[in-house]
Amino acid sequence: MKDIMGLMKQAKQMQEKMEQAKAKVAELNVEGRSGGGLVKVSLSGEGHMQNVHIDPSLLEKDEAEILEDLIIAAFHDAKVKLDQAQAETMKAAMGDLQLPPGMDMPF
Repeated sequence: MKDIMGLMKQAKQMQEKMEQAKAKVAELNVEGRSGGGLVKVSLSGEGHMQNVHIDPSLLEKDEAEILEDLIIAAFHDAKVKLDQAQAETMKAAMGDLQLPPGMDMPF
């Protein structure tokens, strides 16, 4: 019975850590860049685009296709950074939790 109580306590602590980690993930903000920083895109922790900065030099009539490609590239750069930051945050929250092989968090 003592083992079950300890397990229940651990489960509650893990749930609290998961909630804290989710809150940290929601607060993340990352910036992706392309074109040597000519285009910048900011993403929130939920993956929503928050901001786009376009260097004025790209606002030429003949540069529209290049600009479109750079925006997409900056978004993908930000998304990769966001995914990495989210994974690091969740890993830090899980700390020393030993899961059985093949079982990943979150469930």
